[in-house]
Amino acid sequence: MRVTEKGQVTIPKDIRDRLRIGPGSEVDFVADEKGARLIVVSGGKAAEPDDFEAWLKSRSGTFNTGGMTGDEYVEWLRGPRDDLGSD
Repeated sequence: MRVTEKGQVTIPKDIRDRLRIGPGSEVDFVADEKGARLIVVSGGKAAEPDDFEAWLKSRSGTFNTGGMTGDEYVEWLRGPRDDLGSD
C-alpha cells in the first residue's frame, strides 16, 4: 500500500470483509515494537449478507439480558413510567 499525500491508506477488501469494516467504521492505528496494528474501534455498515438466515444465526446469543425476558428488559431499561396514574 502507498500512503497518499493526506496520509490515507486503503484497507484491502479481504481484510475489510474479515474485520467487518464498512462505511462509518472507526479504526485506530496502534504503534508497537513490531510496527503498527489496525484496531477496529466500532463497526459501520458492513455489506449486507447474502443469506439472511446465516446472518440471523450469527447474531444468536449476542445479547445478555441477565435472565430477563425482552419485556422485562425494556421495562428495566426505560425505568418507571411517570405518565400513568395510580388507579
